[in-house]
Amino acid sequence: MSLSTDKASATSPPDGASDALRSKVLTIARSYLGTPYRHQGSTRGVGCDCLGLLRGVWRELYGAEPETPGPYAASWGLKAGDDRLLLAAGRHLRPLALGGALPGDVLLFRWRPFAPASHCAVIDEDDRIIHAYEGAAVVSTALPISWRKRIAGAFRFPE
Repeated sequence: MSLSTDKASATSPPDGASDALRSKVLTIARSYLGTPYRHQGSTRGVGCDCLGLLRGVWRELYGAEPETPGPYAASWGLKAGDDRLLLAAGRHLRPLALGGALPGDVLLFRWRPFAPASHCAVIDEDDRIIHAYEGAAVVSTALPISWRKRIAGAFRFPE
């Protein structure tokens, strides 16, 4: 999968995530497919949003979450302000150059220039992403060009 774009992160630490870890991330994320969308939820089969999907993957990989996200409105990413999602990803995940992102890695999206990142997904195989789709469920969908232009960062779960 080539995700190269001019919005790629400048940092790319040494690859510390094994194929086995990324495979496990994919297995866990795929186990959430069909979970209904539920704002601020993070429970497989019951309900989750895009951040809840990542939180659920984290819990299965490592146990307790490193921090709680606190309350957030469904429309929080449409307003200017702190880039809470991007900052939290930087604290707990490994930043990647976009061209180095592989299946099992995480993408963050911002819908407007200068707005905070407000959506996240796990990269699936075959140019797809696994994410919680508002009004529907956790799905694996194609990653179209229009979404690629909105990528705010790429990250990898730590080894």
